[in-house]
Amino acid sequence: MDGQRATGDHMNDSTSHARALLAALFVTVLWSSSWIIIRFGLDDEGLTPLTFAGIRYGAAAMVLAAVALGRPVTRARIAALDAADWARLAALGLVMYTLTQGAQFVAIDNQPATTTSLVLSMTPLVVALVAGRSLGERPLARQVIGALAVATGATLYFSGSLKATKIGMVAAGVALASGVGASLLGRSANRDLSTSPLVITTGSMAVGSAVLIVVGIAVEGVPSITARGAVIIGWLAVVNGALAFTLWNHSLRTLTATESAVINNTMLVQIAALAWIFLGEAPGVIQILGIVLVTLGITGSQFAAVTRSSSSARRGAAGSDTRR
Repeated sequence: MDGQRATGDHMNDSTSHARALLAALFVTVLWSSSWIIIRFGLDDEGLTPLTFAGIRYGAAAMVLAAVALGRPVTRARIAALDAADWARLAALGLVMYTLTQGAQFVAIDNQPATTTSLVLSMTPLVVALVAGRSLGERPLARQVIGALAVATGATLYFSGSLKATKIGMVAAGVALASGVGASLLGRSANRDLSTSPLVITTGSMAVGSAVLIVVGIAVEGVPSITARGAVIIGWLAVVNGALAFTLWNHSLRTLTATESAVINNTMLVQIAALAWIFLGEAPGVIQILGIVLVTLGITGSQFAAVTRSSSSARRGAAGSDTRR
């Protein structure tokens, strides 16, 4: 009986893990399209990066707050948060939105998006090295090798057309460092806080976007937004913001920090494909080799994760048999 229960639990865990992977992958598709849309907003609509980012996430936070406050259960969960919980949400918001997203918008505004994407492709490798100590999620050797393959493939893909500016590279570096912190803080908050992903997303996004708007207006002035610019901000806020980040936080309840970071790096392939379709930037042989390396790195990392899950389930089943 215990063995059957262990087998059933393993099947449920595998299904939950697969759903989390698909949800996270869908989110990266939305986020990849954001790079193209952000480019339109910056270049064609004259939006400034910090206020653009702040208004986008501020609008998304307002949508999420309306949804959260409209649900009695969610209102009760918000009321149950103590000062320590709010401090963790504020820290997550400052790192994930104020620093990471603000710096990313500045980097995209000052250099080609592919250059910024290359810098951020280092995130899985750094997360893999840090997560073992900070979260107790020591990556397998194959996961580290997969992260290295992703970084190598990204370098190979963009080596033929790498352009950078000083401001852009500094901003990309800040986005990289804060992105690593956001991966770790996000995983920790979703794993440890006894509340819903909706509350975590709403609280952290509200804090981070509010600070970003204040900083943006102080640095860039009050923005002038056209009708098309408002549509761009609305889409990025509701679909690529509120919906995407809520789904991402759901996936973080199941995926490890290393897994989520490597899945996030599929955006390299997706952005390349979108650039090919919408901007006519067809990849050459070297770029295709880079895509292959990125894909192999991601696939290898996920196989490693499945192997570890299977091993854990077998150990649990063996323990049940012994006690029986």
